[in-house]
Amino acid sequence: MTNSDKYQSLIHIAGPVSRETFEGLEAFEAMFRTWASRINLAAPSTLDDLWNRHILDSAQLAPLAPNALRWLDLGSGGGFPGLVLAFLLKDRPGGHIDLVESNRKKAGFLQAAVGEFALPARIHASRIGPGIKGLQPPDIVTARALAPLPELLDLAFPWLSVGATGLLHKGRDYGREVQESALLWQYDLIEHLSRVDTGGVILEIANLKRR
Repeated sequence: MTNSDKYQSLIHIAGPVSRETFEGLEAFEAMFRTWASRINLAAPSTLDDLWNRHILDSAQLAPLAPNALRWLDLGSGGGFPGLVLAFLLKDRPGGHIDLVESNRKKAGFLQAAVGEFALPARIHASRIGPGIKGLQPPDIVTARALAPLPELLDLAFPWLSVGATGLLHKGRDYGREVQESALLWQYDLIEHLSRVDTGGVILEIANLKRR
């Protein structure tokens, strides 16, 4: 894929993106590959298609909440979707994202990327919970490949129960997870078909309550 093709693919998925932001994401892609050769940041089988499988898959969240400025990414891992969203939030004045990752090596990579690219993000090397220091109330909560939906909603409850909206990546087995979660939770749900992962969805969840 040429640089021009990659740029057009990003615009197609994320909407208007500055050339500077695209070049930053390309540089981040190279940085990610370097670090991934030393620590486990993503499944090795996905690295050959990193741009599509991880970067574009993450970027598709941005147009689902075009006016949101405060984001929170739970279990950020290698930075998907959190760091990709941080690049895109540079184009939104006042945009900021908090990334929560308990694995110290992965948190170290996230912090290095934030410093390298001057991203509007803060890394919290912490377990997920309501007591995270310095965390401002988010508009949007994201998570990707973190936990089954019933458990994920429990982790996100401190924010989704007080006005935040969840944008949660799920795979082709999402229907079963939605059914199981309905035994424990009440919420408003919109299903967005993934524009990158055939069979995948983005679950938009709001007004979360325990049954």
